[in-house]
Parts: sequence; structure tokens; C-alpha cells
Amino acid sequence: MVHGAHHIGALNDQSAVRTLTLGDTRLTYVVDAAMELDPAGFLPAVPTAYWHDHPEALTRSGHIAASAGGVLVERSGRRLLIDVGLGSNVLPASLGTGRGGALLSTLRALRVPPASVDTVAFTHLHTDHTGLGFVRDRDQLLRKAFPRAGYLVAGAEWAPFWRGDVHVGAPSWDEFMVPMSRESRRFDDGAEVWPGVTALITPGHSPGHTTYVVRASGGRRILVFGDAFHTPAQLTHPEWPSGPDTDVAGVLKARTRLLSQLLAPRTYGFGFHFGDQAFGRAARDRTGAVQWHPTPTRNLLPTPIRLP
Repeated sequence: MVHGAHHIGALNDQSAVRTLTLGDTRLTYVVDAAMELDPAGFLPAVPTAYWHDHPEALTRSGHIAASAGGVLVERSGRRLLIDVGLGSNVLPASLGTGRGGALLSTLRALRVPPASVDTVAFTHLHTDHTGLGFVRDRDQLLRKAFPRAGYLVAGAEWAPFWRGDVHVGAPSWDEFMVPMSRESRRFDDGAEVWPGVTALITPGHSPGHTTYVVRASGGRRILVFGDAFHTPAQLTHPEWPSGPDTDVAGVLKARTRLLSQLLAPRTYGFGFHFGDQAFGRAARDRTGAVQWHPTPTRNLLPTPIRLP
């Protein structure tokens, strides 16, 4: 693969560090982690026959290739980072395996100092999206990994986690929740969290799971939809929930809302765990089914972490 060229990767591979420019806005997938998800454990609702009919969706070992990291949004000299990867967190064995911790080194390779990020916004508070929120300094004191950034999360997401009502996927209390309680600012559905970026609360996967609608010049936009979809097959079959979803009925409602947005003209999507096809567009085929069409993107760096 030629780095710097526009290219579409494979669904059954971890993502390279890729960038897409829409008008005045540049989005880059800052990859932190490689994951291999167990089809039966992570996506138990997907019929076994589907995987037999779509071998391109699985790795050679029969797993779902997925990455984790952050989406760097750059415009007019400002930088927003959506989510911060897996870090040193560990996936439950029933769901799969993962190894992270490359986010800050990936940013260094991109020549993006952490202090240049002015806002960090979380789609939700699961461990593979919150891993590098806080780091320990030389004195072993926790500090923000992005020292000048405001940390944002939906109020509907924060409250149940802070009360301890949510256990599935919850981040460390001492390493994340407590420092986050001192640093974060909460918002509601429809809030503009950054210039040209609006929050769309899409609960189901978690109580206040948030999609970010990033508007660019020329009427284009991209929906960073977090874990509302874990694999492109769920755009075609929104009735297939994921194992970690906390509210299956809520997930279907959220996906219905998102699909109506993704099918709109001049609209793109971003899926964190869509193998090496994170950027794309949704469109109906001749049967009326929704399909994911990966968008060619510029490959800046190779996959920073590979699983053994």
C-alpha cells in the first residue's frame, strides 16, 4: 500500500491512520488500538449463516477486525478530538481481544501536540472510547492527556455512569470517572459542542450515547456515530443488536433515526469499528436495503498496533 495515496482498505483488517477532507474540514482517524471481536460473543444476534456468506467480513482466524481511537476534526486552526481509544484497558474475554495505547504516539507521528487539541468530546463512556482521557505524570498524579482541552460528554450519558447504574463497559472509577467529574462539561441533545459540530443523542448502546454531526462547507457533513453500529451489516440489518447494547429497543430507534440522516444527500458516516473502512456513505441498493459504501481516503500512516 502506498502511504499518502487515496485508497479503500479491507473490512477484515485493522484501520490504517486515514484522513478525509470535506470542504473546509479535515477528519483523521487517530488509531489507538487493534481489536479482534468474537462474532458469537460480540454479535450474537447475527446469524451464523451471515458469516459463511460474507467471508470478507472476518479475519483469517474467524474474528471481526476492529480498531479504536479518536477522530481528529480540524478547521480554521482549531482541533476537536472525538473519543480517545482503548489505552491500557482490556476487553472482556467473552467479547474478544484488544491491545491499545498508541493514541499519543500516533498524534506525535502526525505532528499534533496534545496541547493543540482544544476540545475532547466523548460519544460514550465505554473503555474502548475513554482509554487515553487521563494519564499519570512523573509523580504518578493523574492529569488530562490533552491539557488545554475542555472535556465534553452528554448529561444523559454521564449521570447513570456516575451513579454506578451502568456496569457493562464502564471505565475505571479512579482512573477515569473521578478525574472526569472534575474536568467535564455536560450538554443536551442538539447542543453545538464545537463550531459546526452538533450533538445528536442516540441512546441504546449506552444511556446517552452520542453521535456528532460535523458540518463542512458546501453543505457536506459527516456523522461520527460511535457504537450505534459496530459493523456495516447492521446498517442493512438494524434489527441486529450488539452484545454490549444496554437497551435493544433504544438501539433500533437510534439506528432508524441515524439511517434517515445517513441517507440524506452530501452526507458521510464514520464507524470506529468498521475494520479499515471507517469512512463511508450509506445508500439503498436495488432491493431497497441499505449498504455501506467505503469512501477512498488518504492513508497517512500504517496500522500502529497489530495483534499477534
